[in-house]
Amino acid sequence: MTRTVPPTGLTNWSGNHHYVAPRFHEPTTVDELVGLITGSTTVKILGTRHAFNDIADTDGDLVSLAGLPTDIAINDTAATVTLTGAVTYGMLAPVLHEAGWALPNLASLPHVGVAGAVATGTHGSGDAIGSLATAVSGIEILTGDGEVVELDRGTGAFRGAVVNLGAFGAVVRLTLDLIPTFDVAQYVFEGLPFDDLLDDLDAVTGAGYSVSLFTTWDGDTIPRVLVKSVGDAVPTVAGTTPATESLGPAWTTQLGEPGPWSERLAHFRLDSTPSVGEEIQSEYLVDRADAVAAIRAVRALTERVTPLLYATEIRTVAASDLWLDPAYGRDSVAIHFTWKRDQQAVLAVLPSIEAALAPFAPRPHWGKLFTLEAAQLTPRYDKLADFRWMADYFDPRGKFRNDYLRRTVFGA
Repeated sequence: MTRTVPPTGLTNWSGNHHYVAPRFHEPTTVDELVGLITGSTTVKILGTRHAFNDIADTDGDLVSLAGLPTDIAINDTAATVTLTGAVTYGMLAPVLHEAGWALPNLASLPHVGVAGAVATGTHGSGDAIGSLATAVSGIEILTGDGEVVELDRGTGAFRGAVVNLGAFGAVVRLTLDLIPTFDVAQYVFEGLPFDDLLDDLDAVTGAGYSVSLFTTWDGDTIPRVLVKSVGDAVPTVAGTTPATESLGPAWTTQLGEPGPWSERLAHFRLDSTPSVGEEIQSEYLVDRADAVAAIRAVRALTERVTPLLYATEIRTVAASDLWLDPAYGRDSVAIHFTWKRDQQAVLAVLPSIEAALAPFAPRPHWGKLFTLEAAQLTPRYDKLADFRWMADYFDPRGKFRNDYLRRTVFGA
C-alpha cells in the first residue's frame, strides 16, 4: 500500500533544500504510482534526493520512487540491461559486473538513482566518454493521464526525452547499452602547476580513461589529479609527484590497485558518506575549446571563491546528441564546485562566476545550484524550443510543471 509520509522537515541529501510540497507519498507498486499521478493536479517525482535545487519540488503531490520494485534484467544477446525507475547505480553496478558486463562510466556517487542522474545530464569524466544519459537506448515514461510511452533511439522524440528534467512524467523503466566488464586502477598525482595544465590541457585530461583535477584555486598548483586507468600501462602526469597516500577512507580504492569498474569508476564508496555530506554543489560545462580561458576566468575570482569551497573538480565529457544534455553538441569541460553549506554566501557568488563564464556560454548542471534563467539558457541549447513543445505534448495540463521548470525552461 501507499505510505503517505508527513513532509515536515523533508530535505535533500545534503540538507540545503527543504521541500515545500504539502503532500508526500511513497507508493509500493506501479499501480499505486499510476493512481497517485492520475489523481493529482500537480505532481513531481522524487528520486534519491541528490539534487541541490528545487528541480524535484512541487506545490502539490511529491511522489517518491524509493518504495517501488528495483528490478534489473540483463539481455546478454542484445548487450543491454533494463531496470526500473527506483534502481540506483549502487544496486546496478555489482549485478552487471557479476554477469560480465559494465557501463562506460559512473557518477562520483554510486548512491544516486539511475533515472534521476539520466534526467539531469549527470556525468562522470573522460575525454571519450559521454554523460550517463548517453548509455540509454530505451525509456518508458508514465504520463499524467496514466499512459506509458515507450521510446527508443529509432523514435523521433527520443533525443528530447532522455535528459527530461522530470518535465514529461515519471520514468518507470530504462534500457542501457552495456560493454564487457573491465578493471580499473586509480592513481593520485600531486602538485600539478596551473601553468602546465593551461599550456597542455589535452595531455593532462588524456592521461587515463578518466581524469579529475581537484583544486581550491589558490596557489600555483593543482593539489591533486586523480587518474582512472584501464590496461597495464601506469599513467604519468608531467610536473607532478605520485601520491603515497589515498585521498581518504570514503574514496574508492586508489594507489594503483586494480579492481572492477563497479568499484573504481565512482569516486566514493557505497558504504560511506559520499563527498562531505553537508555541502552545496554547482557545476558549469563549457566547450572544450574554451576550457583554458574559462579556467583562467574562474581563477581570477579566487579571493571570492576559495573561502567558500571544499574543492573544485575539473572533468571532461564527450559531446552527445541529447537535446538538454549540458554536453549537447560539444566536447565539454565541467567546472564543479563543492561548496560549504552557506546557501546565502554561495547564491551571492554564483552570479559572479556565471558572469565570468558568460563569454563561453556555460551550461549548468540541471540538478545543482545556479542562478541562470530561461532567457539566458535558451540561446545555449539549440533544441530548447523543441523541448518545450515536447513537454506540452507529453504533459498538456502542466501536471509535472513546477517553479524550477517555469524559471529555467519556460521563462514564466
